[in-house]
Amino acid sequence: MNRTIRSRGSRRTVAAAAVGMAAVLLAAGCSSGSGGKKAQEDQNAATTGKATTARMKIAMVTHAPPGDTFWDIVRKGAQAAAAKDNVELVYSSDEKAADQANLIQNAIDQKVDGIAVTAAKPEAMKTVLAKAERAGIPVVGFNAGLDDWKDLGLQSYYGQDEKVAGEAFGNRLNEVGAKHTICVIQDQGHVALEARCAGVKKTFKGKAEILYVNGKDMPSVKSTIEAKLQQDTSIDYVATLGAPIALTAVQSAKDAGSKAKVATFDLNKELVDALKDGDVKFAVDQQPYLQGYLAVDGLWLYKNNGNFSGGGAEPVLTGPAFVDESNIDKIAAFAEKGTR
Repeated sequence: MNRTIRSRGSRRTVAAAAVGMAAVLLAAGCSSGSGGKKAQEDQNAATTGKATTARMKIAMVTHAPPGDTFWDIVRKGAQAAAAKDNVELVYSSDEKAADQANLIQNAIDQKVDGIAVTAAKPEAMKTVLAKAERAGIPVVGFNAGLDDWKDLGLQSYYGQDEKVAGEAFGNRLNEVGAKHTICVIQDQGHVALEARCAGVKKTFKGKAEILYVNGKDMPSVKSTIEAKLQQDTSIDYVATLGAPIALTAVQSAKDAGSKAKVATFDLNKELVDALKDGDVKFAVDQQPYLQGYLAVDGLWLYKNNGNFSGGGAEPVLTGPAFVDESNIDKIAAFAEKGTR
């Protein structure tokens, strides 16, 4: 079932791995050709994988809603890269597109050395990203905006092809014998979420419906899913687009007296037990830690070595990969420490 996805992803994985390797090599390169104490310090830094390059300031601006654990994982990855690369990381977020654009403008005003941005609603980003380009500030995209990153003038993109992920999800539903699924979108108009459900509907052979919920209000999410399951008892799978929504959907199904199973996109440490217990049947992991890490590391590499991840023409894909009871034990330790 996964071979095409994994084969395509493996080519992107090579690109992603090259980013990390180049970082170590560049640090080593910086240590050559100098003498004395400084040379030894540089050599020590290269050996430990830490950069000796000049201090940089990078702004990371996301559309993260308050309390969403997914973004904690993204931020940990970004912080790890910043610590390695001698980068001052300025992280900010706002789920409102207009306010996110204002945060990007703030970064431009601060004359940062680079910006990493999520473009969940690309139209709202166009004007301010053009300002960043005119100011000579390199910008990379990650997590959201795969179809728009080139049009927005971004140098590179790190993330999951949401359409491909959705199609793989739909195929997995076919394999487990699902007949009627609802795809729950917690933020209407969010391009990545809409693409996931569109992908599910494209390949799923049964009946697929979209259910919009208010992701800012988890009690409302629970009651909306519960009401839908009570209304239509033919629904046998609930597809959610985030781990917190998945765990809520599990409770909704129980309270509705429904036999519907739950599967989801994305992981967090709270989802581990649900996967082990079978309350959630499978999850699609897009590796958010890697997204945050590569976004910062990619800007550092561009600043210090002129590198473009993906050659500036192709995205670096970080997913999709399926996690279920067959492999959750291998991933659990990383999820528990908040890096998967």
